Order: sequence, then structure tokens, then C-alpha cells
Amino acid sequence: MIEKDKGAWIWVPILYFTQGLPYVLVVSVSVIMYKQLGVSNEDIGLYTSLLYLPWVLKPLWSPFVDLKSTKRKWFLAMQFLIALALFGVALTIPSNMFLTATLACFWMAAFASATNDIASDGYYMLGLTEKKQSFFVGMRSTFYRLAMVTGEGLIVVMAGFLENKYGDNSKAWSLTMTTAAFLMLALTVSNFFAAPKYEAEQDDDAESPKGFFEVFASFFKKPGIGMALAFILTYRLGESQLVKMAAPFLLDAPDKGGLGYSTEQLGTIFGTAGVIFLSIGGILGGILISRDGLKKWMLPMVLSLNLPNLLYAILAMSKTTNIYAVTGTVILEKFGYGFGFAAFLMYLIYIAEGKSKTSHYAIATGFMALGMMLPGMISGFMQQWLGYGGFFVWVVIAALPALFLLNFIKYPADFGKKTSTENE
Repeated sequence: MIEKDKGAWIWVPILYFTQGLPYVLVVSVSVIMYKQLGVSNEDIGLYTSLLYLPWVLKPLWSPFVDLKSTKRKWFLAMQFLIALALFGVALTIPSNMFLTATLACFWMAAFASATNDIASDGYYMLGLTEKKQSFFVGMRSTFYRLAMVTGEGLIVVMAGFLENKYGDNSKAWSLTMTTAAFLMLALTVSNFFAAPKYEAEQDDDAESPKGFFEVFASFFKKPGIGMALAFILTYRLGESQLVKMAAPFLLDAPDKGGLGYSTEQLGTIFGTAGVIFLSIGGILGGILISRDGLKKWMLPMVLSLNLPNLLYAILAMSKTTNIYAVTGTVILEKFGYGFGFAAFLMYLIYIAEGKSKTSHYAIATGFMALGMMLPGMISGFMQQWLGYGGFFVWVVIAALPALFLLNFIKYPADFGKKTSTENE
């Protein structure tokens, strides 16, 4: 049996870059691709939001990843399947039924990506000692964010360059997705050579299906779980709709209420400044919660998640295309999202506390994904009904349910606060 922590400086960065890339391609880049291929906002909002479903449901099949084979074999198989699915997207873009065919391929990629998340996280806990798990958590996050920069930034900029070069969006995005597929394949091969075989990860101690269902039921017996789930489902009610319509708003022509930005400009703004400030917001949020506890920062973080969305309404109503105004709006919205999301994640950790915390956290994150999927499905219809200006005002109003429920959820005031012993 190979000792724990072996080669972690190599396999942790590659594994978590590989985890982040398919997620950002399925959830974010697909929105931009479909917009540039002429799909309506209603269909974009509905169908790309449904792609969240595998992340909603992944707690249901997570026991099988434990019961069958090894984590390493699981994530290598899923990563290879993602590469094949992306090749499928590339090949079907020029077809007559491109929307149905590409969505089927994205669905395959989403399912494989959600399963890859389960196996990768399990392998991380298995392959590292507890001390090293804490040590490498920052590196995990950094390389996951780098994958987001690659997806929302470099890959989208490449698509924009190819759109300008060929004057054919279909060909440009087909070549772009082919490149993404080759990148995913290269990462799979890299993980094959970088990730050691930990024989201890066999299923000797795997949880039985019966045991899992008992754990699943125990989650819903937690005190105040109904109010907690209502809060989880509404925490990002506005943001979950904005993330689906922000890119179409920037890309749409001015006569349709948009700002008329190019794909390259969008990739540069979202993939560089946007991701950087998203990360800064998340890091700052984590630092402040660890210093003061969750209670002090919960309300400010809920507000920070929602108030910057008003800037999008101002852009839409004023119809300004000024690059500094647009970039500033994206920066403030992404920073606010990262800052506000820190409180959300800490609350999910609190909900999962107690026996079976790993399984309970997976269930909680499933409800988190559901809270993104359902509102996102109606976002395109709301935008078409209200126009971009009215839609972004609605997005801000959608913060009210979470603010109301904040008065009823219970958690320790100092939850997440580091003790003096931990700081030493």
C-alpha cells in the first residue's frame, strides 16, 4: 500500500483543475455558446439550468462510488467520459438538431462531472492525512478557480477570436469545444500518471445501501430542517437567475436591450476580472467569519450577494456601454457573490454537523444546486416578459425571501470562529 501524501504537490493541482473545468464548461460556457448560436433566452435559461440536475441528485448515487471499484478508477473513467461528451458537443454543433444533440452531450458531461466530484473529493480525503488535507485546501481552491479562468476566460476568448476569423459562429464553437475536449483528455492522462494507486480505498469499509438510506432519513430529522432548507433554496434566488442572463445581456444587440459586446470582450471581463474578484470576495468572507463568527456577517453577506445586482438594472435602463461601467458592475457583482457565498457555505457546514456529516453535507449541497436550478429555469421567461431593466430589478427583489427567513433560522453566533488555540 502506498503511503499517504505521496506526490500530493503534483496530483492535487491537476485533480482539482480537472474538477473545475467541466463544471464551468457545462454551467457557464454553454450559456455563451448557445447565445452566439442563436438560441432564445427562454431556452437558454430553461435548458442550461436543467444541466444542474446531476449535481442536485449526486447524493443519491454517491454510495455506489464507495461500494464499487476505487475512487481513482471512478474519476479516471468519468474524466474520459467528459472528454468524449465534449467531442460530442463539437461534432453535433453543425448538425440540424444541434440544440437537442449538444444538450444530450452536455447532460452526459454533467453527470460524469458530478460523479467525478464525488470520486475526486473521496480520493482527496483518502490519499492525504488530516493535516495535509487542511494544508492543501487552499491549493484545491486555487486550481479550481484557475479552471474557471480557463473556461470563462481563455476558452471564451478563443471562441470570440474564431468567430471573428471565420465569420461562422457554428464553426468557431465547434473548434472551441474540440479544443476543450482535447484539453480534458490531456488532463485525464495527466491524472492517470500523477495520482498514485491507494489500495486502501477498496470497499472494505464502504457504507451499505441500507445504512446510507438511514443516514439520508436522519438528515430530515434535524431540528428546524424545514426552515433551514427553505433558506438554502432561496439564498440565491436572485443570483441564480442573474447568472443565466448576465452574458446574454452583454451579448445582445442594443435594439434587443443588450449592450452589444463581443464574445472576446465577454471572455476577458468575466474570465479575468470577474473570477479574480469572485475569489477575493470568497477569501475575505472566509477570513472575517473565522475572526468574528457567522452571526456577525450573515446579514452583510446576504446583502452583498444581492445589492450589486442593482447595478445591472442601472446598466440596462441607462443603456450605457462604457467599458469601465460594465467591468465595474461585473467586478462588484462577482466580489459580492464570492463574499456572500462564504456565509452560505459556512451555514451548509453547520447544517451537516453531527454524525454522518460527510453524507449530510452532500445532501445539503444537493439542495444548494436545486436552489440554482429551479430559478434559473424561469430566468429566460422572466427576462423576455420584463425586459432586461425590469428583469434585473426583479432579481434584486428576489432577495427578500432569504432576508425574511434569516429571522427564523438558528445557528450558533460564533460558528466558524477560530478559537485562540486554533490560532496559535
